[in-house]
Amino acid sequence: MMISNRTELDRWREQAEQDMQAYDCRILVCSGTGCIATGSEKIYKKMMEIAGNTPGVKVEFAPHDEGEHVGVKRTGCQGFCEFGPLVRIQKGDKVIQYIKVQEEDCQEIFEKSVSGTEIVERLLYKKEEKSYVQPEEIPFIAKQTRIVLENCGKFDAESIDEYIAAGGFKALEKALFEMKPEDVVEEVDQSGLRGRGGGGFPAGKKWKQVANQQEKERYVVCNGDEGDPGAFMDGSVMEGDPFKLIEGMMIAGYAVGSSEGYIYVRAEYPNSVARLRHAIQVMEERKMLGDNILGTDFCFHMHINRGAGAFVCGEGSALTASIEGNRGMPRTKPPRTVDHGLWAKPTVLNNVETYANVPKIILEGHAWFRTIGTEGSPGTKTFSLTGCIENTGLIEVPMGTTLREIIYDIGGGLKEGSEFKAVQIGGPSGGCLTTQHLDEPLDFDSVKKFGAIVGSGGLVVMNTDTCMVEVARFFMSFTQRESCGKCTPCRIGTKRMLEILEKIVAGKGELEDLEKLEEIAKSVKELSLCGLGKSAPLPVLSTIRMFRDEYVEHIVEKKCASHTCTAMRHYEIDPEKCRGCTKCARNCPVGAITGEKKQPHTIDVNQCIKCGACKENCSFDAIEVR
Repeated sequence: MMISNRTELDRWREQAEQDMQAYDCRILVCSGTGCIATGSEKIYKKMMEIAGNTPGVKVEFAPHDEGEHVGVKRTGCQGFCEFGPLVRIQKGDKVIQYIKVQEEDCQEIFEKSVSGTEIVERLLYKKEEKSYVQPEEIPFIAKQTRIVLENCGKFDAESIDEYIAAGGFKALEKALFEMKPEDVVEEVDQSGLRGRGGGGFPAGKKWKQVANQQEKERYVVCNGDEGDPGAFMDGSVMEGDPFKLIEGMMIAGYAVGSSEGYIYVRAEYPNSVARLRHAIQVMEERKMLGDNILGTDFCFHMHINRGAGAFVCGEGSALTASIEGNRGMPRTKPPRTVDHGLWAKPTVLNNVETYANVPKIILEGHAWFRTIGTEGSPGTKTFSLTGCIENTGLIEVPMGTTLREIIYDIGGGLKEGSEFKAVQIGGPSGGCLTTQHLDEPLDFDSVKKFGAIVGSGGLVVMNTDTCMVEVARFFMSFTQRESCGKCTPCRIGTKRMLEILEKIVAGKGELEDLEKLEEIAKSVKELSLCGLGKSAPLPVLSTIRMFRDEYVEHIVEKKCASHTCTAMRHYEIDPEKCRGCTKCARNCPVGAITGEKKQPHTIDVNQCIKCGACKENCSFDAIEVR
């Protein structure tokens, strides 16, 4: 069906809504990257097989066919990643959430919950002896406010009909037929929407600057190059709701007078690329992309560019250079991207989450958007919750939500009841927040006060067994490796910081190294060319500020209290516990353990490489780590 005007769009939406209502049951199999990795594709195929072989059940149907209509659908990320593979059974408004589903569970689920009305109790999420049936009842989901992730996990991520039935393209329709381009820009500006890619620059102000340029050839670019370790928010939106992202970019194109849109996606996101390509193809076939969209003068064409995995290409000027076919390296500013962006033309550059907020803002208005979040940071923020946390996964909460609410109310607290120590926020370019920040609101401005940034939204939770010096070394290793090398402060400074950190964790540090580390970090922060270099020292500076005693302990006492830094470990065999079984000696890769059978053994500290094989293999807990 080709859609050439508003009337046809409304007719299409009405038909799509009727088709959705015709299902007696829908089996929603999570096909986010996390669940695919744990076997959800096998579950999808098994459910299709069972449905196809069940008498009286039709998987493909015309709306008024006889028989039970069962839809088996691949959805986007359902968010509860810790408990995948995830499957939802939907009958009307009632939804059952099953967790950790295996292929052998499919027949029972189909017989009891699809064909019947029973619930498979053992596959429900349980907390403190209480079972949760519907996803909205689970605290992890119930305490979220979903705008960007509103559709993820609720319908077929590749179906434009299901997107239309859920209200898709209503915002685009309103913008094209009820608003002037300048009205759209003003609506976004008044909403206070700030870029969700890390910088927090007001999106409306950026759109205004592009719309007011004398140059009429303009571009809309989406930064989907999500490179932070542990971050998967943008990838989940591209996989789970690709049509929403495209709709947001189309509205931006209409607002600023652009007819060309580019999505820059990192190559490590093959599912995102595949679903975006499918979405673009379907929209072009329906004439929802291309020339004279919905019979108007608005033309918009979409392109996908795959990044090669360089972290620096998340920076705006490096990203546009990469799209142009050049080496992805930042350039000196000004001019900014709004003046001199892609192909040296004015360019709107926002990330996936920013564009995904736009349709709802246009539909509901800026006043509604400002009722969520804080005065300076309206709306919600998606976070990937990882680390030593009970419920890892994808969450979306209002700006201003406290760290305590995220970690304990949504995340379920730390694993095995361990004690909270810190959270790394903003990825390798962010900083650490500690117990003193648990009740502080998380938004762009408040986090900056503590020497960190919200960034794209990665949250790595750490307990008291974590060595903060090693955390700083790990993130510095990443940023040093990803430095493009164009500017000297970043190229040389990050290398020198990494060398000092490696010296400290190896037990060879000196107190003057700490002063050097701080001095270099401040210089790199002040003098680097782009955001990567300017933010690279933040994990170092924040850990020194919050955990200086750990650095001093490593340097002066040559001790790592968490036993993380292997170079500082000292293995000893307790003669009282050792039974002389020789198992440790037989498993030592360098022959550092000696002793007679049935007699206590000893470890040659000069030969020991501190690999821990002896402790892993000892059956009598005789190996002590000091």
